Amino acid sequence: MARSNRPRGRKSSGHDDDDGTGLGHLLDGWRRSEVRRDGLWHVQPIAATKALKTYQCPGCALPVEPGTAHIVAWRGDGVLGDAADMANRRHWHSHCWKIT
Repeated sequence: MARSNRPRGRKSSGHDDDDGTGLGHLLDGWRRSEVRRDGLWHVQPIAATKALKTYQCPGCALPVEPGTAHIVAWRGDGVLGDAADMANRRHWHSHCWKIT
């Protein structure tokens, strides 16, 4: 009998993880650090396909609607530590973040 090279089931690629332990958090967007006048910020772009909830942009106070590509930013030099900085991350419209 001939061998079939077709996959028999869906295997996990490590991209669909929610806990940040696989490659999903790296492939969703390129996280970078930016120095602004008020300190160091970590910035993570969010693709439109990954934007599932509504957030309020701190730059313009308008909603960041689901399906809208945007930026998530959090302090990189907070005095309360990394966990507190991550808990205080905010979702910005890309344009609002650029003009801030």
